[in-house]
Amino acid sequence: MKIGFLFPGQGSQFVGMGKDLYEKYECFRNIYEKAKSLTGIDVAEISFEDSQNRLNQTKYTQICILVMSLGILEILKQNDIQASISAGLSLGEYSALIYSKVLNIEEGIKIVKNRGEYMQELAPKGEWSMTAIIGLDDESVETACSKVNDGFVVPVNYNCVGQVVISGEKKAVEEAGKIAKELGAKLVKPLNTSGPFHTEKLIESAEALKNDLEKINYNKFSSKVVKNIDGNLYNENDNFVEILTKHIISPVRFSKSIETMLNDGVDTFIEIGPGKTLSGFVKRMSKDKQVNILNISDVESLEKNINFIKEDKNE
Repeated sequence: MKIGFLFPGQGSQFVGMGKDLYEKYECFRNIYEKAKSLTGIDVAEISFEDSQNRLNQTKYTQICILVMSLGILEILKQNDIQASISAGLSLGEYSALIYSKVLNIEEGIKIVKNRGEYMQELAPKGEWSMTAIIGLDDESVETACSKVNDGFVVPVNYNCVGQVVISGEKKAVEEAGKIAKELGAKLVKPLNTSGPFHTEKLIESAEALKNDLEKINYNKFSSKVVKNIDGNLYNENDNFVEILTKHIISPVRFSKSIETMLNDGVDTFIEIGPGKTLSGFVKRMSKDKQVNILNISDVESLEKNINFIKEDKNE
C-alpha cells in the first residue's frame, strides 16, 4: 500500500466539522488550543457552533479547515499512518507543507491566518463569485470565458477531467456559465466562496503575503509534496516565497497533481479534512486504475479507515 494524503481547500467547510473528533481525541483538541494561542481565533467555536456566522468568511474559513486537517494528522500519527506524498487544493497545500515538515506547525498556522485575512480584506471591492463547470473539457471552459465581452472571468481551478472552476465578477461568471451550458456543460454550480481567488485581482493580497513568507524558515522535505501551480513535485531548490506568492493569483492544476500522484505509484488516497470533494476528483481521474479512495472527516470515517489500513498492513 502506497499512501497519498489529500487536503481540502476553501468551500469544503460546514458548521459542526470536527466536533466529534474534538470531543473524543485529546491530541486533536491540542491542535485547536495551539491555534487559539497562536492566533487569538477560537477555531473550535467557529467550526462547531458559528454563533456569529463567521465560518464562511475567508479570514476564518482557511484557518478552520487547516486546523481540522492538522488535528486529524495528529491522530493518524499516533496510529503510525503516514504518507510518502501529499497534495492540497489551494489552502490545502499549506496542510501538505506542514505535514512534510517544510513549514513547522506554528509558522504554518500563523501564515494561513494571515493569508485568509489578506485574501478577504485586500480583495478589490465588487461582486465576485466562483462557479464549477462540469462536463466540459478544459479548452471549452476557456472558450466560454473568452467569449464574455463585459466583465472579468477566467478559469482558476482545473480540478479533474471534466471539472473546471471559473472565477471573476458575478455577472461575467454567470454569463460564462450560460455559454458553457450552450457548449454542452452538464452542470454549472456556484461555489461557497467569497472572492476572485486565483486570479490577478488578488495581487495586493499576494504581495502582502509575500512579506510574511520572506520571514519564514523553510525546512527540508520529510515527504514529497505536489505543487498547485503546475502539478509537479516540489524540489529542494524551489523558491518557496515565489511559489506561494504566485499561488494566490495563479490557477490550481489539481488534475495534474492527481496524475503526478498516480504516476508516483499511489494506490491509496486519503482525503483529510471536511467533505469528500477531492475524493470525487480522484475517482474521476483513476477509473482505469485499482486504487483505494478514503476520506476522514469524523470519528466514524477515521476509525473505519484506520482499521482498513492496519488490516492491509498486517496481511
